[in-house]
Amino acid sequence: MHLNPYGQDAVRLAVDLANNRPTSTVDLVRRCRAAGLVIDMAVDDRDLAAASELLDRWCAIVDAPDEVRRAGLVNALLAAASAYPRLSDHEGTGWHLHYRDDGVPLATVLRALVGVGTALHLAGRGMGRLGRCARTGCTTIYADTSRNGRQRYCSPACANRDAVRRHRANHPPRRPDDASV
Repeated sequence: MHLNPYGQDAVRLAVDLANNRPTSTVDLVRRCRAAGLVIDMAVDDRDLAAASELLDRWCAIVDAPDEVRRAGLVNALLAAASAYPRLSDHEGTGWHLHYRDDGVPLATVLRALVGVGTALHLAGRGMGRLGRCARTGCTTIYADTSRNGRQRYCSPACANRDAVRRHRANHPPRRPDDASV
């Protein structure tokens, strides 16, 4: 996976996996490949279990109550990855940074990728650029990549539903017997 300077690709993968947890190793591999991750290792149920644990840790980062706690959780995730960055041109895809050693399990690759990607995203865009949808009843995670950094909803549909709810709360429907003109 080629990471951009903001960690956007890795964070998008984390958002996707966290919002819709993989149900099998086949599902995990398919979605990682779709995100551009080269899977050049054997994958088994241990990777699925470890990926689930990683996603739990990542959701704690999303839900952290303040920047200091969020940074501490990201740093703990980075420490758990414990690999040095290095240049790689595997499979002739072009030189790029890898944050892992060769021959490690997929879950280890994901831990390093998500940890570094999240750190790059938050450091490059702002510590508040991860969150959960502001619409009541929606717990979907989003990564804010907007220009102004003010995203509060997971999608335009949720933003519209919430706007309609607020409008209706402030403007109750008029009854037919209302005499006001």
